[in-house]
Amino acid sequence: MKTEVILTHNIVGLGGESDNVKVAAGYARNYLFPQRLAIPLTRANKRQIEALKQRRAEREAHEFNTMTELAKGVSKLICVIKVKAGEDGKMFGSVTAGMIADELKHQFDIALDKRKIQLEHAIRNLGDYDVELNLHAEVKGKLKVRIESLTPPAAPVEGAAPAEAKTEEGRPRTEKRGHVKPGAEADKTEKPEARAATDKKPRPAKNDKPVKSAKPQKAEKAEKPEQA
Repeated sequence: MKTEVILTHNIVGLGGESDNVKVAAGYARNYLFPQRLAIPLTRANKRQIEALKQRRAEREAHEFNTMTELAKGVSKLICVIKVKAGEDGKMFGSVTAGMIADELKHQFDIALDKRKIQLEHAIRNLGDYDVELNLHAEVKGKLKVRIESLTPPAAPVEGAAPAEAKTEEGRPRTEKRGHVKPGAEADKTEKPEARAATDKKPRPAKNDKPVKSAKPQKAEKAEKPEQA
């Protein structure tokens, strides 16, 4: 059974102040009337419609101004959401409008109904996203959402072996066992006779005897003095 009521407050999905709507009799009797969200549709109550319309206009103007300022503010924010992800960047799970609303409240103390966050589908990859916000019938906004991994990137292993082995002197070792230096093959192919010939030193000829240096002649003995 339906009954007609006049709404005194804005109810999402039902109407705003001064709207005349039909609802279930039990819903009106057990919820709307006790919460003073509506009044029965009577001739006496119809006199309040003008006052309710005025209240509604003031509320909507306030909401418009508030949401316009909010749209400007959130456009400068970056809502960071950290999730579990594998090394390949693939997320475990997804990010929903409810999670974004919770992070807005936690990070910036902004209370926003998750129904105002427009996601075509849940976010399943890391990165930056521009999320549409339906803040008011005449106000739209955008929020930058950054999805990051909770797992830090792998740090490089300390003390890793270098690509090239080094000698004791610190120079890279370019030779390996079983390999011959360039030019070494040429030394091996050289004949032993030629090598012996080059190693021998020239000997002096037999007839060429070294000339002995002449001994200095003794000075002649001094003549004896004549005897008287």
